[in-house]
Amino acid sequence: MMSQVGVRTPLTVTQLNTYLKARLEEDPRLASVFVVGEISNFTNHYRSGHLYFSLKDERSVLRCVMFARSAARLRFAPDDGMRVLVRGRVSLYEASGQYQLYVEDLQPDGLGALSLAYEQLKARLEKEGLFAPERKQTLPRFPQRIGVITSPTGAAVHDILTILGRRWPLAEIVFSGVQVQGEGAAEQIARAVRRMNELNAADVLIVGRGGGSLEDLWAFNEEIVARAVASSRIPVISAVGHETDFTICDFAADLRAPTPSAAAELAAPDAMELMTSLRYQRERLLSLITAKTASLEQRLDMLLSSRTLRDPLRMATVRREKLDQLHNRLAAAALRSLSKRQNSLGTLAGKLQALSPLSVLARGYAIAEKDGPKGRVPVSSVDRLACGERFFLRFADGEAACHTDKIVKKEEGGQKQDGSIETDV
Repeated sequence: MMSQVGVRTPLTVTQLNTYLKARLEEDPRLASVFVVGEISNFTNHYRSGHLYFSLKDERSVLRCVMFARSAARLRFAPDDGMRVLVRGRVSLYEASGQYQLYVEDLQPDGLGALSLAYEQLKARLEKEGLFAPERKQTLPRFPQRIGVITSPTGAAVHDILTILGRRWPLAEIVFSGVQVQGEGAAEQIARAVRRMNELNAADVLIVGRGGGSLEDLWAFNEEIVARAVASSRIPVISAVGHETDFTICDFAADLRAPTPSAAAELAAPDAMELMTSLRYQRERLLSLITAKTASLEQRLDMLLSSRTLRDPLRMATVRREKLDQLHNRLAAAALRSLSKRQNSLGTLAGKLQALSPLSVLARGYAIAEKDGPKGRVPVSSVDRLACGERFFLRFADGEAACHTDKIVKKEEGGQKQDGSIETDV
């Protein structure tokens, strides 16, 4: 007898995936698991806020998703290559048929989330130039108004007000009480800094709180506080925690104080020290004035006892005698110079007289001249005369008008051509 084999109803893909998802979610061991791995293929969907990535080790890969509600609690920014410890539940995504880890919490493996977030934000803001030295402002030396932004109930405000009241009671304290830790603290601190600037309420600001853990000080590591402090037109002193505590606010501020008490000392001068300095300067000035006065009095006594002031006419007489001596010396020098130049002029006149044509005529010589276009011109050669041409002979005591009858010219060989010149006087 043959037995009839039963036929099973086939499942759809959706039915199978739904079944597998239910089985995975029913397993209590998979409801909350911790997994260590290295992040890869990280994707941040900024519109939705969901994070998608994979965790991998040397042999396997696990797909992960962290929804926006859980991702909003992260203090740091995950990235590829980062080794992390995650907590979540295992389930199956029916649409793709792939199982994945739905991450509810994520921590850096070997380094706290806050420490990593601190380093990441510090590096990013430093790269932007937010901590650059050239951005820092100089604190006013004698502030008239000092703004204080801190908790109204902590020890920090008491220390700051006590020290400011002792050191610089002339300043007006403008206080802004804020929450310095917990949710919303960073927003309050940033809003107080901006409000102080909008109202121009102070000449310098002290922003800070007392010491605490990294979590307690975290409000001063928020980006919103760092940017508000860095953009402040009023110089800011950051005084957060104790001397060994450093926050992002410290780097963004114009000056970091190790403690709130030290911030108060940096914000205002010490009135007692200034008074001591002023007294010293006053005494030193009086001493200098006394010494200068004594020196001037001594010089005045010397002048009053001098012969010049006791007998001023004597100085005029001495100067007059010296002036007469100089006048006589100048007159004698002028006469000597004039005599010397007169002698030189006589010599030159004698030489000039000896070379004068009139002197030559006086010795019996005559000068031949004839009319030219611009008056009479000397006849220096027979070549310049023609037969029958009229010319003149100038003597020392007169002149004679003549005309040329014959011209005799000396030849190169020394022979002469006979001839004569007739003249009519």
